[in-house]
Amino acid sequence: MIKYDKNQVHYVTATVILVKDAKYLICKRASWEKAFPGKWTVPGGKLEVLDYVLREKDTSDQWYNVLEDLAKREVMEEVGLGVKNLSYVTSLVYIRPDKIPSLIISLYGDPVGEEIKLCNALTEFAWVSLEEAKNYDLIAGIYEELEILDKMLHSGERIEWSKA
Repeated sequence: MIKYDKNQVHYVTATVILVKDAKYLICKRASWEKAFPGKWTVPGGKLEVLDYVLREKDTSDQWYNVLEDLAKREVMEEVGLGVKNLSYVTSLVYIRPDKIPSLIISLYGDPVGEEIKLCNALTEFAWVSLEEAKNYDLIAGIYEELEILDKMLHSGERIEWSKA
């Protein structure tokens, strides 16, 4: 069993499920990626200190909308689209191969723009329905996040992740 320090620092990561015409954008990770090479996922990435310290504070001590700004930056960097109407889907913790825990906040939103321009860490993309997503080799949990979002969009109710 791996021992963990109770004071272990976490990465904070935001992912975004883009929704357009009842379909979800998924992307394939490059084969050289350390985590989940060749698997399909949604755009996202880690919070960096430079995401906020170079801008003016919103109060005397704090920055607001850091997660939202991170999500927008990552979507732009990874697929070349803007994003609006961000909302919460779920959250999870993943222990990376380098043993650093990563808190991942899954969001969804509407894409701004039409032309997808993949970064070099992604090799393919597809707009898929929930049913079509079953045909892709998704990172574990991504399908369930799409399922949660699909139910939320159809029912209008907040749905929590649960082990089936």
